[in-house]
Amino acid sequence: MKRVLVIEDNEDNMYLIKFILEANNINVIMATTGQDGMETAIREKPDLILMDIQLPDINGLEVTKRIRQSEIGSSIPIMAVSSYAMTGDKQKAMDVGFNDYIEKPIEPETIMDKINKYL
Repeated sequence: MKRVLVIEDNEDNMYLIKFILEANNINVIMATTGQDGMETAIREKPDLILMDIQLPDINGLEVTKRIRQSEIGSSIPIMAVSSYAMTGDKQKAMDVGFNDYIEKPIEPETIMDKINKYL
């Protein structure tokens, strides 16, 4: 079974993403802060990481930079899941090492199409 780490601090968004993934037979690992997410990613080595950008401690851009500089490097795809939709936000995310970018609000069909590209 594929494993996806979801780094998201909003309970409603976490619930929705978890529901969608589990309905598609994907094991979900959860983290609610950037620090916990980074440590979990390195320890668990999931098949994919879904990363919120706005986190309570370290933002998702910095967490992604740190993961890319760690021992797991670029071996795990990371997708930004963010409400940031300003011009240049997607490019900023891609520049620090994200593989893809999904805008909130999340649409189940769209998110699964993108996730399936990486699993």
